Amino acid sequence: MIRGRVARLGIGVLLWTAARAGGGGQTEASNTGSQGGEQKEFTLQTTSRLVLLDVSVKDAAGGFVSGLTKDNFKVLENGKQEQISQFANTDIPVTVGIVVDESGSMRPKRAQVVTAALVFIQASNPMDEMFIVNFNEKPRRGLPDDVLFTDSAPLLRTALWQGDPEGRTALYDAIEMSLHQLEFGRQAKKTLVVISDGGDNHSQHTLQEVKQDVLSSLVTIYTVGIYDEEDPEKNEAVLKNLAHVSGGVFYHPASLEEIVPICRQIAKDIRTRYTIGYVPSVEGKMERHIKVMASSPDHPKLIVRTRTSYVFSDKATESR
Repeated sequence: MIRGRVARLGIGVLLWTAARAGGGGQTEASNTGSQGGEQKEFTLQTTSRLVLLDVSVKDAAGGFVSGLTKDNFKVLENGKQEQISQFANTDIPVTVGIVVDESGSMRPKRAQVVTAALVFIQASNPMDEMFIVNFNEKPRRGLPDDVLFTDSAPLLRTALWQGDPEGRTALYDAIEMSLHQLEFGRQAKKTLVVISDGGDNHSQHTLQEVKQDVLSSLVTIYTVGIYDEEDPEKNEAVLKNLAHVSGGVFYHPASLEEIVPICRQIAKDIRTRYTIGYVPSVEGKMERHIKVMASSPDHPKLIVRTRTSYVFSDKATESR
């Protein structure tokens, strides 16, 4: 497939979409697979309370485990086993936001960061819909004003080079902007890739607000910490925590040369994850704790990674 589709929305349509977002319904995600030369389409049917989990499974050696079925999994919420109502083990498209730090401290690293982000884009599912958020003292959308999402590599490349690295860092504001834009994505699975030193010295939002919104969003976040160990601006704990609570992965490359293989690895991880959905009970506490287990006679030990908690609310579970 040649990348080139864009999602264009004017302000009037954008507001109409926001008003419609709370109405539930269905989200479709098309998957192109080859089996005997035929194309297959996968559709996720969602209810207003569906919890959709992004699940990575590896063996004891760290290799991705594919080919598992719904029967290989168990999902517990607050200790109670849930009935799996949605399941997919195929490479389905996702809505992806790439969030790139462009504060002054990132200037000498910019070329390598942009190259790595482009490698991630090329290694992703061709039907993913993507957007770019660049940030220093304030976050900015990299795509043109009338383009919410695209799979066009040239458009995304231009978006990554927008602006000039300078000034202070508003990481939390950038994540909040990205979480909001993900709500308009048409794919059921949502992901953020955040490349930053983790520091924040200019946001209007607080870390607590960001954590709360991540728990409510069911978004999977991958973080890449680009900093030297003696860097006073670094905040590794923030990057680790955002990845952990969302079921993603934190990476800290030892050198700039490692950023490209890391971003390629993230793309592979996204494409090999399982999709597991269930409808939770409306009764119980707002914060729900999740445990997903996998077993297979072909693998003595399976390591499962997904989010471990979420906040039950209409916002967290509508249109997922």
